[in-house]
Amino acid sequence: MKLHLLGATLLGSFSTLVACASPSAVVARPTPGLASGDTSNGADNFYTSDQVTVEKVTFKNQYKMEVIGNLFVPKGLNRDSKTPAIVVGHPMGAVKEQSANLYATKMAEQGFVTLSLDLSFWGESAGQPRNVVAPDIYAEDFSAAVDFLRAQSFVDKDRVGAIGICGSGSFVISAAKIDPRIKALATVSMYDMGAANRNGLRHSVTLEQRKKFIEAAALQRDVEFAGGETKYTSGTPETLNDQSTATDREFYDFYRTARGHHPNTTTHPTLSSNTRFMNFYPFTDIETISPRPLLFIAGENAHSREFSDEAYRLAGEPKELVIVPGAGHVDLYDRVDLIPFEKLTTFFRTNLK
Repeated sequence: MKLHLLGATLLGSFSTLVACASPSAVVARPTPGLASGDTSNGADNFYTSDQVTVEKVTFKNQYKMEVIGNLFVPKGLNRDSKTPAIVVGHPMGAVKEQSANLYATKMAEQGFVTLSLDLSFWGESAGQPRNVVAPDIYAEDFSAAVDFLRAQSFVDKDRVGAIGICGSGSFVISAAKIDPRIKALATVSMYDMGAANRNGLRHSVTLEQRKKFIEAAALQRDVEFAGGETKYTSGTPETLNDQSTATDREFYDFYRTARGHHPNTTTHPTLSSNTRFMNFYPFTDIETISPRPLLFIAGENAHSREFSDEAYRLAGEPKELVIVPGAGHVDLYDRVDLIPFEKLTTFFRTNLK
């Protein structure tokens, strides 16, 4: 087992596509008119690279739902060779333009073919009603992305990995447990969305509080079945006040400012579906992923660090836990002076060779 305390590092029309592809993806840019947010430590969520081409692609999961992604390919790639590829998943409630595109671009600069995707019910991907919680379908989306990548003539079918950021860290673990085609996986600022909803951070939610939430969600189903208004829960607060917590402020600074805001999401899941996370146990049987390697990356000061610590404890070998000094949870969404891209590059080059 390895435990590293890592210092900050900084790295500096496809005819073979088997799904629908647009000539180019629309480049996301900061939303005008919003406060800038804290852009220290190189925060660059909307980073683009002249070393990479990007195309919007569409493919279907096994539920025949359309999943929308951005395919990033290193410029000058030898199309007659077989290149390793990586799927990148966005934070829970976010969209591919938030964090996932950044990671996909940076890893494509290092020579990987990468694919960011909108999970079903979010962003541009299919699914009604919008913002539904469906962890099994989220995991299926990762496997569908692997389907897509393995069908590309320039991708090596036996060298496909995955990165899950925040909630997607738990979804990609869920996918990898039953999809051995994912040969190596890394999580960043991972949330176990099951434990977070059952128990809260640091087990701060009591059983009685959990039961009240479950009851409220169940009663909301009656309202919606009768045609009533959909209600939403959790996610990033829309405003801050004197009672706002440090975690509220951390998420707000990314999602509600020009630093990371994107109009395709509110981050709020539906109340009536959010209880599905209560039945979501991504770390159960996590050891069965072995001997495929796992890399867990978390900020030293992240409020979510407990989930990476627990996953690392339960996982089989080979595994590695990297703690980024001075970093919080959201810092690893976009602060390129803190995100250990060099470590991610080494991990995937070593394990997708």
